[in-house]
Amino acid sequence: MEGGIANKNLIVQCNALPKVTMEPSGSTTISSSSNHTLNSAGGDCAWEVSDKTRLCRFLCYGSEGDIYTAREEGRVSMESAGALLSLLQEGRGAEVVEEVKRFAQDGQAVRLGPSFFALALCSQHSELKTRQAAFKALKEVCRDPAHLFSFIQYKKELKEGMKCGIWGRALRKAVSDWYNEQDAVSLAAAVTKCKQRVGWSHQDLLRLSHTKPANEAIALISKYVTKGWKEVQAAYADKENSEVVVKVLSYLEVVEKVKHSCDETEVINLIEEHKLEREQLLTDHLKSKQVWRALLKEMPLQAVLRILGRMTSNKTIELGSSETQALCDRIQSEMALKKAKIHPFSILLASENYKRGQGFQGKTKWEPDSSILKAMDSAFYKSFMNVEPVGKRFVVAVDVSTSLSSIVPGTSISTAVAAAAVTMIFARTETDTHVLAYSEGALVPCSVSADMTLAQTAVELVKIPAGSTDCSLPITWATENDKAVDMFIILTNNPLWTFTSSPVASLKKYRQKSGLNSKLVMCGLTSIGHAIADTEDRGVLSICGFDLGALSVIRNLAQDLI
Repeated sequence: MEGGIANKNLIVQCNALPKVTMEPSGSTTISSSSNHTLNSAGGDCAWEVSDKTRLCRFLCYGSEGDIYTAREEGRVSMESAGALLSLLQEGRGAEVVEEVKRFAQDGQAVRLGPSFFALALCSQHSELKTRQAAFKALKEVCRDPAHLFSFIQYKKELKEGMKCGIWGRALRKAVSDWYNEQDAVSLAAAVTKCKQRVGWSHQDLLRLSHTKPANEAIALISKYVTKGWKEVQAAYADKENSEVVVKVLSYLEVVEKVKHSCDETEVINLIEEHKLEREQLLTDHLKSKQVWRALLKEMPLQAVLRILGRMTSNKTIELGSSETQALCDRIQSEMALKKAKIHPFSILLASENYKRGQGFQGKTKWEPDSSILKAMDSAFYKSFMNVEPVGKRFVVAVDVSTSLSSIVPGTSISTAVAAAAVTMIFARTETDTHVLAYSEGALVPCSVSADMTLAQTAVELVKIPAGSTDCSLPITWATENDKAVDMFIILTNNPLWTFTSSPVASLKKYRQKSGLNSKLVMCGLTSIGHAIADTEDRGVLSICGFDLGALSVIRNLAQDLI
């Protein structure tokens, strides 16, 4: 989710910001701790899909609907933000900004683009209080330059067709504050790593915001960005500089030195001594295997996992080398895994892709290194420590009515492996989890223990013969056996669910009998965009395909956040 957003994803389908009223609605009130809607009579309509719920869905995965589609980076548009506009019309802009902050800061958002879009919309709202809240939240929501550039681009697109520009006094101050309130050394690193995104650069923003540096160190960085290194050298060479200014000068000098160096040994020494990153190097530097080996030592572990195939293909990673052994040690280091907060599903996706020996475009090929595969396997099991329990009661049910040998779209993993991984994640981290395998007219509880491997879990799930799909069976089982369940997670490989009883209808019966506010997530592992049914039930969501974001969506729904 980090980094810039492609231009094509930033196109907003609107010509102007709609006029909105500031009359608050007296018909509903929103609980601060949940998305339940209370009607004017005070009755708890627990499963009504309120505007607040739709907003939270939008901020989480970019759609107000009840379908999350894995790996889909669709365009954020006014058409997908109806609830956001309604809340603004009701005079609840400050509340919207608080939700934007919560999703952007707490790691609840699967995609950050909707948060930047929503903040941009709030910053251009007619109500002063809303605009002020939006600009005040800018630094909290846009934590790095790529985020800031995306926010500015959304503002530009929202203003297209209007006579006035975007660079009013409030935006100029907010952008100036964003730069002035940064730690100077961190800002120097940021502006040299992420120089521009989506058509905006730091030079553009500093110029258009008329930023007046708050201190000498920020002034130095501003001069470097807008005037260049030679101007900085001339201005600061003979001055008596503060300790912070000296640090910034030294760092920028290193960045400039590596940019102009053709000496491989010097480049490697600068990378290792100053922890430079690949964005600060020249394209020619990245043709060197030794340079890549130096970069890999300090590269964020998540980024390392993404490029293992390429590094093996170009022989940067060599079988049996000391560098490869050091990399394997790092991949499976509990300390490194904990620091990177890597989720086991991320490691599984990377491992299966590496094992495949070929990129998705088919151009890059490699022979997987067995020592790396072994390290990633070890890392998979160790990384379960990074999964924070939700503390709810779960039923995870796997449909075995059809073969589980299909591939989850956009990944290299089979649906059997994906289903086994999901069941392991909940069985290992949640104390009250029932794992079920089901087919037509048959359902079997599965024993998934903490010491079982992924392969053993996959075998445990395929216990009963195939048949037709009946996704209501797990809910019926819980109803008949008086099981207390907060959330049903139903995984199916069948793209067209054919069942005699609707799982949504079964859920409603279960709620009535148990008195519990139970929720349902239907996961179509091979699906590319369909849902089980159109439902206005806040406790029911459909997931098409599967990725790490799907687990975030499940977690958010379980915690009543969407």
